[in-house]
Amino acid sequence: MPLEQSLTIAVMQKRSLTSWWLAGCWPQVFNKLIRRYKYLEKGFEEEVKKLLLFLKGFSESERNKLAMLTGILLANGNLSASILNSLYNENLVKEGVSAAFAVKLFKSWLNEKDINAVAGSLRKVNMDNRLMELFPANKQSIEHFTKYFTDAGLKELSEYVRNQQTIGARKELQKELQEMMSHGEPLKEISMYVKEEMKKNNILEQTVIGILWSSVMSCVEWNKKEELVTEQAIKHLKQYSPLLAAFTTQGHSELTLLLKIQEYCYDNIHFMKSFQKIVVLFYKAEVLSEEPILKWYKDAHLAKGKSVFLDQMKKFVEWLKNAEEESESETEEVD
Repeated sequence: MPLEQSLTIAVMQKRSLTSWWLAGCWPQVFNKLIRRYKYLEKGFEEEVKKLLLFLKGFSESERNKLAMLTGILLANGNLSASILNSLYNENLVKEGVSAAFAVKLFKSWLNEKDINAVAGSLRKVNMDNRLMELFPANKQSIEHFTKYFTDAGLKELSEYVRNQQTIGARKELQKELQEMMSHGEPLKEISMYVKEEMKKNNILEQTVIGILWSSVMSCVEWNKKEELVTEQAIKHLKQYSPLLAAFTTQGHSELTLLLKIQEYCYDNIHFMKSFQKIVVLFYKAEVLSEEPILKWYKDAHLAKGKSVFLDQMKKFVEWLKNAEEESESETEEVD
């Protein structure tokens, strides 16, 4: 009987699959068979899921071979990343089998595909945010995950998971901020919450100021009339300026806020004439300072609405430059 037919019968009848895998059967044979006999895909995947549930029954050497082959099959598209669900078995996780197996699997997978392709496969089956579950609950921290996989030579995967964790934390932060603002929570409490989240999730200040700006601007139903929306915006932003000031302690954060304001005013046509007035408000409220504003004007602005916004800011920037020159002159006289 031809080899392909023998393998087909073995997979269909769910016999000898384990021995084939552990013997190091050529991945290309499986690849060829699965592509030729499409009806085998589902059955084969189910068998692999069952196989992974019983990893404790194999020796370490056998598990390593199985992990490497599974990684190759995932890279070839013969398996869906949903098979990783089997690794979340409580006993396998508790005894460290899942994490050790995952290291070999991802090494094999990443040897065939780049991190973007692997991440895409994980996202398709909603597994991109579940990798920390490979560890027991008391070890499910980004620090532990990063060290474990980086030490194993999988820095790319560690960085990807860290980035996913940060993205998730940012989304949760914005959602909670909008909720707190809609309920009129005191600015002091909002500020304390944000600082705790920054520390817990290692979120940079310039990232936080962007989230705060979006949250502040989304908690209001804006007037559609251009002549009225500026007045409404100034009144609203004046209320929240102490909160924004608490998270613009660095020049990078101030510049980030300026770019966010520019982008918002450009994307929301009714705000096109509001840009300069918002910047002046924030300058007076000590949310923004001279240097970032001058840098934005000189070369750090976006292309969006560039000519309109630079024209609006021209007189204010000239005033800032003159004030700066006068200050320097006074300092020299004192010296």
